[in-house]
Amino acid sequence: MTAEFLAKSLNLGSGIFHLSLIYNLTRKPEITITTYRKTVLIYNPRAGKLGRNGGSLIQRAAEILKNDGHLVTVAPTTGPATAGEIVRGYLAGGTDLIVVAGGDGTINEVIEGMVHSQVPLAILPGGTANVLAMEMKIGKNLERVAHCLSDWRPRRISVGHLTCDGGRVSRHFLLMAGVGLDAYVVRHVNPGLKARTGKFAYWVAGWSLLGHDLAEFWVDVGGHKRQCSFALLSKVRNYGGDFEIARSVTLPEDYLEAVLLEGRSSLRYVKYFTGMALNCLSGMKGVTVLRVDRATISCPSDGDAYVQIDGELAGVLPAEIRVVRDALTLLMPEDYAAGA
Repeated sequence: MTAEFLAKSLNLGSGIFHLSLIYNLTRKPEITITTYRKTVLIYNPRAGKLGRNGGSLIQRAAEILKNDGHLVTVAPTTGPATAGEIVRGYLAGGTDLIVVAGGDGTINEVIEGMVHSQVPLAILPGGTANVLAMEMKIGKNLERVAHCLSDWRPRRISVGHLTCDGGRVSRHFLLMAGVGLDAYVVRHVNPGLKARTGKFAYWVAGWSLLGHDLAEFWVDVGGHKRQCSFALLSKVRNYGGDFEIARSVTLPEDYLEAVLLEGRSSLRYVKYFTGMALNCLSGMKGVTVLRVDRATISCPSDGDAYVQIDGELAGVLPAEIRVVRDALTLLMPEDYAAGA
């Protein structure tokens, strides 16, 4: 079944109204009622598990939403960097709920088309790492998450913004921006190995650096200037689905947690990874952790250094990173929203 045929066959129902509890988008919400009349389910046919049996998974997810009262339109992405334009088209047509099924890269493309819109966004996990799903503790079962969407709470949140490549790249991010080591790994991960083994491919790319020197750059952040080989500017605690590097930040907060790691030698990262595993990274020598709302990062003196956002390569240094407040309405599980 092609993606196009699936999209046409799942334009489900008409005139069905979905009543759900929606909260005023404040820190202490009051309950009001709204109606989701037009729901669009966007999915990436090539993302993680969706690349193998995505047709049946998406069909079941759409049926779950239909049974909950949604009028559903299914819209597959048509290639890299197409989701944002697809979303803009549906928003212009009056859609009042966007649901995206895919990995963090697909979610990133969707939010690029939704920044400053009031229409809520909900996610269904379907990618390799699913950092956002892990952050909100919703698990990896796409169908189970679809059943839970009607209980989730909308929160108005900030997002990050990156400018790099001499101003040629200007993009938003929901989760994090990584500079140096992890962006190098993202750039050099083997796509075929990633398709077969998932996150293992990132470990292979990372450990291939062992014994090599890393590019160093200067980070000017929060009134501090540090020379680093890895800088993480994060809105979430979860990193890659395996670690919590930024330990004291959550999505609804209007700042980034900057984690800066010093050292040219890649061997030093054996110690850093041990600190990550033992949850004691922030107390280690060579590690700086700060709360910030912007950062400026210079070029290395001896080559290029890369930037990734939400797990996808974005460009090269120099870069500017900042917080964009009041940018997006995200549906969250009650427990996560309450504890944030």
